[in-house]
Amino acid sequence: MSDKILLDYGSGGKASQRLVSELFLKHLGNDELNRLNDAAELNVSGRIAVSTDSFTVDPIFFPGGNIGSLAVHGTVNDVAMLGAIPRYITCGYIIEEGLPVADLEKIVEAMGEAARHAGVSIVSGDTKVVPKGAVDKIFINTTGIGDIITETPPAGDLARPGDAILISGTMGDHGLTVLGTREGLEFETSVESDSAALNHLLIKLVQEIPEIHVLRDPTRGGLATTMNEIAISSDVCCELEEAGIPVRPEVAGGCSFLGLDPLYLANEGKFLCVLPEEHAEKALQIMQADDLGKDARRIGTVTDTNPGKVVMITKLGGKRLLNMLEGEQLPRIC
Repeated sequence: MSDKILLDYGSGGKASQRLVSELFLKHLGNDELNRLNDAAELNVSGRIAVSTDSFTVDPIFFPGGNIGSLAVHGTVNDVAMLGAIPRYITCGYIIEEGLPVADLEKIVEAMGEAARHAGVSIVSGDTKVVPKGAVDKIFINTTGIGDIITETPPAGDLARPGDAILISGTMGDHGLTVLGTREGLEFETSVESDSAALNHLLIKLVQEIPEIHVLRDPTRGGLATTMNEIAISSDVCCELEEAGIPVRPEVAGGCSFLGLDPLYLANEGKFLCVLPEEHAEKALQIMQADDLGKDARRIGTVTDTNPGKVVMITKLGGKRLLNMLEGEQLPRIC
C-alpha cells in the first residue's frame, strides 16, 4: 500500500481490496464483517433502536480522542439513550485523496478499540475516495442498532412536572477542547474531550430504576439547547440551578477568556436524566459509582409554570431564560 490514500483505493478493484483487508479488517474484523457481503445478517429480536449520524469534526485528532473513536461513542450513546443495548454499527467513510494512510489507520484502530470497549460489532461498511479538496480529510457516517430493554423507552416528550433533572458530569469539555486544538490555543491548564461510550452505565441505570422519563446526551448546542428541546417536546418548564451545574475550572476559565458559555458547548460523554423525584437519589448513587458519572449532580426540577421554557436560577438568586442556541456557535465540533 502507498503511504497516502489514492483515488485507486475507492475504485472497487484490487487497490480497494488491499485497503479493506490490510487496514479495515485488521482493526475492525469480526465474523460477520469478515464475510464481506453486500449486507450483514443480524440477530435482532423484538423492538430495536436505530440511529444514524455523520462525523465531520475538525481537527480529526484532538486530546481525548479522534474522529474514529468519536464516531463509535456518538452512535453508541444515541442508541443507548432510548433505553437500548447497542449491538451493531455500520460505517461509511468518505476519504480525501492524499490522506496519510498512517492517519487513517490510527482512526480505524481507535474505532476498533472503542467498539470492543462498548461491546458492539462493526458489521458493515463502505469506503469512498474523492479527489483532493472535495472533502476535508475524512468524514464518517454511522448507523447504530440495538435492542430496547425498557417497557417504556425514555423520550424527549415524557418529562413531567415534579421530575428531577440530573446531569452525569461536567459541561463543555469536548467543545472547548476541539476549538482550542483547531485554533492552536493554549490554556493555563490542559483540557481534554469527554468522548466516551455511556452504554454500560445507562444499561445499569435503566435496569435498576423502574421509571426514567428522559435520557438525552447534550451534544451540539450543549446543555441549554438540549433542555430547551425537552421543555418544548414535553410542554413543561425546566428550572435549572446554576450553582449545581458542574463545569471544570479550566473549561470555565477558557470560556471566560473566549467569551463562550459552557452551557452551549458540545459534550460527547455526558447525559441528562429526567425521572420522578422518588428515584432521583438512587439514580445519582448509580451514576456516581461509575467513573463516567462520578461528577453527576442534580441540576434542576421540571415544573408547569412556564411551559416550553428553560429558566436558570442564578447563583445570586435571580432568574433568567436560557434560550435555544441560535445558529452555529462552533461548526464541525463532532
